[in-house]
Amino acid sequence: MIAANTLAGATTREQILGVARELIQTRSYLGFSFQDVADRVGIRKASLYHHFATKEALGVEVLRAAAQAFKDWTIAKPRTPQASLDAYFRMYRNGLHAGEGVCPAGAMAPGWDCIDEELRRAVRDLRNAQILWLTGVLGALSPGGRVGACASYVFAACQGALLSARMTGQVEDFDEAIEQLKHSLAS
Repeated sequence: MIAANTLAGATTREQILGVARELIQTRSYLGFSFQDVADRVGIRKASLYHHFATKEALGVEVLRAAAQAFKDWTIAKPRTPQASLDAYFRMYRNGLHAGEGVCPAGAMAPGWDCIDEELRRAVRDLRNAQILWLTGVLGALSPGGRVGACASYVFAACQGALLSARMTGQVEDFDEAIEQLKHSLAS
């Protein structure tokens, strides 16, 4: 769990975003309130409105930050296509804390009908960035065929593996699902 003191040196806005992301990943978007964020950061609820006009605006910013972090991750270190795919699986496992949380975009799905269009668009943007990147990686590994469909499959399998591991609290459940995914990709 993220506490405000874990984000020492971070601005109030950065602390708010960090806490909100952690709550989204562990409770879902519908499972927390502005008051929960304020309590964790150690500020008054009214102070949150100085940084974010609505909970939806906060959610959008969390997803935009996640999308930017993903884009930065994809260009941070040149890798071979196979090393890129393996790094993607590790990023899901370790960066998204398999067994403890889910992807911030995936955490929006349970309340899809309750979130506004801007928040839905931010979810789609994060998904699309990953699908596009995966399409390039998978296309380099195995040119031809239905690479886009395969990229969607890999994304969905990673999301499902995270969800399954969250249900059990066991990172090993994520690992087992990804091993099966790797075998299916090698076939």
